[in-house]
Amino acid sequence: MVSVWPHFWMAMLTAVLFVAPSRAEDWPVWRGPRGDGTSLEQEVPTRWSATDNIAWKIEIPGVGHASPIVFGDYVFVATCIEEAQERVLLCLDRKTGKTVWRRVVIRAALEAIHRLNSRASSTPATDGEYVYVSFLEPDGSTVSAEVIRQRSGDLRADNTGKPVSPGKMCIAAYGMNGNREWIVRPGGFTSVWGYCASPIVFEDRVIINGDHDGDAYIVALDRKTGKTVWKVARKNRIRSHCVPLIRKLDGRTQMMVAGSHSIVSYDPRDGSQHWYTVGPKGRAVASAVCASGLLLVSTAYPDREILAIRPDGHGDVTKTHVAWRNGQSAPYVPSPIALDDYFLAVSDSGIASCFDAATGKRHWRKRIGKGHSAAAVTAGGLVYFVSDAGVTRVVRAGANFELIAENTIDQRCYASPAISRGQIFLRSEKHLFCIGKDRK
Repeated sequence: MVSVWPHFWMAMLTAVLFVAPSRAEDWPVWRGPRGDGTSLEQEVPTRWSATDNIAWKIEIPGVGHASPIVFGDYVFVATCIEEAQERVLLCLDRKTGKTVWRRVVIRAALEAIHRLNSRASSTPATDGEYVYVSFLEPDGSTVSAEVIRQRSGDLRADNTGKPVSPGKMCIAAYGMNGNREWIVRPGGFTSVWGYCASPIVFEDRVIINGDHDGDAYIVALDRKTGKTVWKVARKNRIRSHCVPLIRKLDGRTQMMVAGSHSIVSYDPRDGSQHWYTVGPKGRAVASAVCASGLLLVSTAYPDREILAIRPDGHGDVTKTHVAWRNGQSAPYVPSPIALDDYFLAVSDSGIASCFDAATGKRHWRKRIGKGHSAAAVTAGGLVYFVSDAGVTRVVRAGANFELIAENTIDQRCYASPAISRGQIFLRSEKHLFCIGKDRK
């Protein structure tokens, strides 16, 4: 049975081969089976509280902002036990939340981080055979933030005066039984914000974006061995946390990623470049989505802007393939969502917007709360926005703003939700909530 699942999920994860959806889906990587926050399920909870409509709630040891992933009978969560300096991967029973196994991936000194980051922010990924997890392994030295900013050419005053912890990107693979299959360190990593690089799976490869304030890169590893298959340099050497999105567009398999003063499309099989933009200047955190034949990206800081790009170009497409752009209330950290012809996003400060995906026309703009970090998800024609305060607002995608429900778990929440078998898995600062009834 195990040998069959990876081939199925590799097709789903890349969105290159589309198969007819089943009634229930797993959520095997960052932003789910298509990497864009969408669920094909229809009967997903819209109302709950800290105690109502909760199948189970368990305490997660340590600290982490990594989102849960779900595959079959298991939920996987990454965390950091700070007092023991351990980076940990947990496997939980999806029916009860009980721990099936717990593995210490590395023990290393705690790196310096941004106040909104954690030391376990990278969401794991699974192909049904292995579970892949990503952490920073600091080398024990420190560098001043000012030196890092000068190296990268980024002189804005974030984390001024704080030490920076250089180290190496550490990627490990575990079998579904908890046995470690391999661990590798494919490159260095230094950032005044700390670390977040969520792996994705494509065919026989695991791909990770290593944008950082040094010799930045994107690397593809062999899924079975961890050996580097290809590694391409990122030109501008500046930190970003954008997870690549893979689609078959314009007859080409394209892996698209924002950050490092650009938006670039690569061939995920060999790392070669299809097209790129010059700018927008700055860094990117939010993941891209596709709708109406366009790549939709909320791009960077300091120049926060939403761009829609026609993905059929070659080389420099800066002046030829930008279909529309809008800089009003563009999110920096929270990843947006697309549903049918609608493109929805919430800014970090809690202003939600809905656009026509094809034209950029704004249908509505509404303040729905304060701080937001989690990526939006969608199911059953509804969009779920989770605030840092742990309030999930459920909105109907459409030309008019319609708030369906407002649900609170009374705990702060920075991780993004996962949807599987009619349930929502939501991680707070202290707990993992399984919301709703299981539908097989």
